[in-house]
Amino acid sequence: MKMRNTLFVLVALVAGMASAQVTSRNAANAYGEKSLAERVTKIEKQNDWFNLYMNMHGAFDAKFNQDSRNGLSEGAFNMRQLRIEAKGKVNDWLSYRWRQRLNRSNDGGGMIDNLPNSIDLAYIAVQLNEKLSLTAGKQCAAYGGFEFDANPIEIYQYSEIINNMSNFMTGLSLIYDVTPTQQLQFQILDSRNGSQEDTYGAGLEESRLPLVYSVNWNANMFDNAWQTRWSASLMEETHGKYMYYVALGNQFNFSERCNMYVDLMSSLEQVDRKGIMTNLLGGQGAFGGHNMYNALYNSLVTKINFRVQPKWNLFAKGMFESAGVAKDTDGVAKGNYRTSLGYIAGVEFYPMETNLHFYLAFIGQSNFFTERAKAFGQDDYSTQRVSLGFIYQLPLF
Repeated sequence: MKMRNTLFVLVALVAGMASAQVTSRNAANAYGEKSLAERVTKIEKQNDWFNLYMNMHGAFDAKFNQDSRNGLSEGAFNMRQLRIEAKGKVNDWLSYRWRQRLNRSNDGGGMIDNLPNSIDLAYIAVQLNEKLSLTAGKQCAAYGGFEFDANPIEIYQYSEIINNMSNFMTGLSLIYDVTPTQQLQFQILDSRNGSQEDTYGAGLEESRLPLVYSVNWNANMFDNAWQTRWSASLMEETHGKYMYYVALGNQFNFSERCNMYVDLMSSLEQVDRKGIMTNLLGGQGAFGGHNMYNALYNSLVTKINFRVQPKWNLFAKGMFESAGVAKDTDGVAKGNYRTSLGYIAGVEFYPMETNLHFYLAFIGQSNFFTERAKAFGQDDYSTQRVSLGFIYQLPLF
């Protein structure tokens, strides 16, 4: 018994040291798997006030670029995601969550919220009554869409529109459960993490209220057959210039074995927030040292899962995206400049009744530029990679 207690203390100390050293709105570890501490000590947890997880996504990536002489441009092992996460329920009205990326810089200097970008989440949630709750701190933006809503370790390749967004910012959220299957979320966050100049470039008048306002509708209808993650957001980027963002996420559960989601997203940015169009047309130097004006991005993303066997899942994902200019500005004509096609297919193997899975996936993207873009020196190109890896949210404590 003394040895068992000693082991328990050692595991707790290791967990504490890990948290001292170091989006998603998804629930952590929904499989009810026993933690590593419980397995080592043989002592079952008696409360839910502290849970510690290691989120891992590692792979061997073989990359193939169009201009590679022999087809293969690089093959290497890659820890694509490594995050440590703690969450818990202090009592019946107060809970918390913290998640930090271990493979990103911890420098918080110059950040508007005094937090490094390595911290995804650092918030408390207060249950005000049966239907109303408040979240305060650094959290995931309520942008909507199922790709955006997923745990980052589950994403093999983000769409371009999501991959170039700032997803985790500090502020407040008010969540109202209209019915057991209908939820509204009202959110106000900082609109950026770093300085305005780092985000948009020099020479733009600074906003006095650099904030983003979002409303999000989450629903589960027709006995779980149709789920929604819809949102509308207004962001003040610089003084008098805004980003308007809409996301319509829909998931369809056809059976216990088959489901798919379809996300529609559109972002109109009076100052190019994502920087894709700015870089495509010559960089900040082509626009007076700052990002270009009136960028427009549209995206359609869909993914289907089919559980052919209890331990085997087949999946396919497609992404159709465009990047352009909403109106003539700075000598750049209105219109579409690039169309991007993303495609992913693979197989997953779940060896245990947990979220651990191994996978083999093919991931590709083809970019097609219009004549407008080719006048700026752009040429069509494609990239592909084959990834063999694993994904696991390991419960440590």
